[in-house]
Amino acid sequence: MTWNHRHLLGIAHLSPGDILHVLDAAEGWFAMPRAEAKNARVLNGRTVVNLFFESSTRTRTSFEVAGKRLGADVVNVSPQTSSVTKGETLLDTVRNLQALRADVIVLRHPASGAPDFIAAHAAAGIVNAGDGAHEHPTQALLDAFTIRRHGKVFANLVVAICGDILHSRVARSNALLLGALGAHVRLCGPLTLMPRAAEALGPNVRAFRRIDDAVDGADVVMVLRIQNERLGGAMIASAGEYARTFGLDARRLGLAKPDAIVMHPGPINRGVEIDPNVADGERSVILDQVEAGVAVRMAVLEKLVHAGDAARQ
Repeated sequence: MTWNHRHLLGIAHLSPGDILHVLDAAEGWFAMPRAEAKNARVLNGRTVVNLFFESSTRTRTSFEVAGKRLGADVVNVSPQTSSVTKGETLLDTVRNLQALRADVIVLRHPASGAPDFIAAHAAAGIVNAGDGAHEHPTQALLDAFTIRRHGKVFANLVVAICGDILHSRVARSNALLLGALGAHVRLCGPLTLMPRAAEALGPNVRAFRRIDDAVDGADVVMVLRIQNERLGGAMIASAGEYARTFGLDARRLGLAKPDAIVMHPGPINRGVEIDPNVADGERSVILDQVEAGVAVRMAVLEKLVHAGDAARQ
């Protein structure tokens, strides 16, 4: 099995074989003793640029740690400290980074499609670290990696994704990825926070109006926060009302299978979409997702650099 992609722009561009190829490679990095992983040096002399136009803790830090463990030089750029504040365009910013011989640019941007636009003009490999309400492919990959690490088989797996589906790039990428691997994806949220054609977001997707129905018999329950920064106006009555009607608490989790796991891409709004006791409970794998992110992103960075080398030969 080989990897032939110069960029990672979305799950929609990947085959099931591509997805499993990344998960298997990440397994190797995850299983490697920490001391050895920190000195892998497979990307020694290469440059990875994290270009984030939105706030991020987990994703940006995870890519930084991943790049450094592989031996790459990692540069973090934010709009507040770049020439964007002086009117420079995104394309010009990327072209200047390329002139500095960046091998991979990890881009998070509020505009859906920004990574695809840049990839059409870039020599460096482009990783979509989240574009608007479109996709977040490495989050879906690390979620799948975490699910598999907890002994779940994707074929006929039932995954309930609950929350603000309308504005969630995580929901879209997971619906595509998990459906491609044979899982059944249930999407649930308030009508104001659900896409009109939710069942068209991926294969094997069903929309639910009540969280109790979505969670009933699920193997995995993934909870999403309300994307307040993307709301055009009031789309829920109140945080308290949302918690009462759509929040994941112990009673609702009890409707899932006894060995079901609880996931959340973060950041968590405790007491709104998830009860603190559930977020910190024994069935929660939220911190496992964070740990998995480093191994998955190590695999992605390594593959994109090597694909770029092959393309230049």
